Amino acid sequence: MEQNIQEFLESEKNLAFCTAVENSPYCANCFYAFEKENKFLVFKSDRKTQHIVNALINDRVAGTVTPDIQKTGTIKGIQFTGKFTVLHDEWLEKAKKSYYSKFPFALVVPGELWGIELLTVKMTDNTLGFGKKLVWEKVQSEEISIQ
Repeated sequence: MEQNIQEFLESEKNLAFCTAVENSPYCANCFYAFEKENKFLVFKSDRKTQHIVNALINDRVAGTVTPDIQKTGTIKGIQFTGKFTVLHDEWLEKAKKSYYSKFPFALVVPGELWGIELLTVKMTDNTLGFGKKLVWEKVQSEEISIQ
């Protein structure tokens, strides 16, 4: 994954992601942390929310990470696809470290930590030239088993 993409994912804090079950899409916004070593996003949400209920049925998700920028020449953003993941054992410990170091106030917020294993990332970065796209795709040999 290109350094520009990783730095962007580390610097931002809000993701929007979409789930779909039986042709019924649903979107949610969550604070996240980027776990760089294994290329996954960590977020906290209650198991009873619609997006978690859906993701537990169909683990394929898609989403975006975008900052609040007004000038066209400085627009940056991420579109991604991924695999929703229930975190256990060492993965949960890595997730806690990434997430709670970025959002220490969330320690007292109810909910569980979840993951999205990134499968594809397309970054638009107009600071590199108008409409410049950086693309990353996980190759089969990089597949990891989080569950």
